[in-house]
Amino acid sequence: MQQIVDVILPVFGLIAIGYLTAATRLLSENVGDALGDFVFTIAVPLLIFRTLATADFAGAAPWPLWIAYFTGVAVSWGLALAVIRLGFGRDARAGVIAGVSSSFSNLVLVGTPLVMTAFGEEGLVPIFLVVSVQLPVMMVVSTLLIERAGRQDRGPVAVESGSLAARLARNIFTNPLIVAILAGAAWRMTGLPIPGPAKSLVDGLAAAAIPCALFSLGMGLKRYGIAGNIGPATILTALKLIVMPAVVWAVVSRFPGVPPLWVKVLTIGAATPTGVNAYLIAVRFRTGHGLASNTITLTTALAVLTVTMWLHFFEG
Repeated sequence: MQQIVDVILPVFGLIAIGYLTAATRLLSENVGDALGDFVFTIAVPLLIFRTLATADFAGAAPWPLWIAYFTGVAVSWGLALAVIRLGFGRDARAGVIAGVSSSFSNLVLVGTPLVMTAFGEEGLVPIFLVVSVQLPVMMVVSTLLIERAGRQDRGPVAVESGSLAARLARNIFTNPLIVAILAGAAWRMTGLPIPGPAKSLVDGLAAAAIPCALFSLGMGLKRYGIAGNIGPATILTALKLIVMPAVVWAVVSRFPGVPPLWVKVLTIGAATPTGVNAYLIAVRFRTGHGLASNTITLTTALAVLTVTMWLHFFEG
């Protein structure tokens, strides 16, 4: 139990401190935004690069991880879509936002610190293998589905000029996380170590990734808050924090040859709160803002309980 406390308190404690800092206006929201930009564009990408460039994959293939994770995504998304469309009578675009909100895990800002604290750098390998596919897959699928939903609803969907494929490719391959993943994989193929001075620089900036990520997330939560859509958001929260990790664990634990550590990491990753991308997608398509923001807030607040439950399960 002490080990669980040692994992949970530093992670969610930093989120709480960030939230209180924003709530009391000790620091302005602009500080949180700037810190989040630093985390997203520099600190976490360097952490990803270092991990993928130097990690030992122990001969394990990523396919079981991807199959199990996206099985959990599909189940949670499908149930969320049914609940919002049939149970609450919302339109097709809101159904897509519900699906994203119930299945897009915050693997970078919450999953990475949790895994690093609980399992050390060895646990970062499987979490980054999932990060490498979650972002492009979820962004492509959600964009395609919400534009299709816009036609179903017979309402206008704001789009930019240019083809959809070109926009998606540009958004994906200019994303700092994707760039870091590709660069780390390319460096690994060379078989060369990271040179001493460069390694010291990378290590120093990567070390700032976890505390800064958690603090900036806490400050960001003040902006989202809770307003309306409590019933739907509560159901989406249960799907994200309970159903999705349970499905992921049930699938990945049955694949032969998957290291036990990878099973734990994947399950904990699936049990993390909803990522801010759900809100960004809602803003981009001008629908479901409250649904996404409430789910982000509730899942972040309640993840402390579900992550504790899973850590206790694996400890036993």
